Amino acid sequence: MVEPSSWSRTIAADPQHSHRYAARWRTLAAEGKDLDGEARMLDAMAARGARILDAGCGTGRVGGRLASLGHTVVGVDVDPALIDYARADFPASQWFVGDLALLDLPAEGVAEPFDLAFTAGNVVGFLAPSTRVQVLENLRNHLTDAGRLVVAYGAGRGYGFDEFFADLTTAGLRLDLALSTWELHPFTPESGFLVAIASKA
Repeated sequence: MVEPSSWSRTIAADPQHSHRYAARWRTLAAEGKDLDGEARMLDAMAARGARILDAGCGTGRVGGRLASLGHTVVGVDVDPALIDYARADFPASQWFVGDLALLDLPAEGVAEPFDLAFTAGNVVGFLAPSTRVQVLENLRNHLTDAGRLVVAYGAGRGYGFDEFFADLTTAGLRLDLALSTWELHPFTPESGFLVAIASKA
């Protein structure tokens, strides 16, 4: 057992929360909003046909787009309702219910490591503080030797950027590049959003 994330606590208290979340993204898509910013950057980082881990995949919005571009995508999320959406919308990829603090895809029959792993949508901001380093270690352990990890989240989530940078080091990862948007703007001390690219130290 591990300390539950704030997302787990929210859906336990309000099971309809997941469906409202999914409906919001579907509404934005129907309105023609650009929802592919994350996928564009991640696709540019990856060789054609890369193996990509979508950690905290939600409805599969980003991972599903990457799969449509020819990558092999595996997604994991703690929310069974969101995994149901991902499986329905993107059946060609593998989607697993699981806590990132307990991530062990080889035990699920997915033994091959990943060229790229990412967390989008403020995933790390929802993590229980006691699990943050363990999650980063687990993601590191699922990468190839040359694999990279991309973590993105906003300020004001109870997880200071300096604290995150320190946790990367503790987890055996090296920060290679810090950006403030998915459109590659530089990160500064005043930035309200972080897109961190890391690799094995």
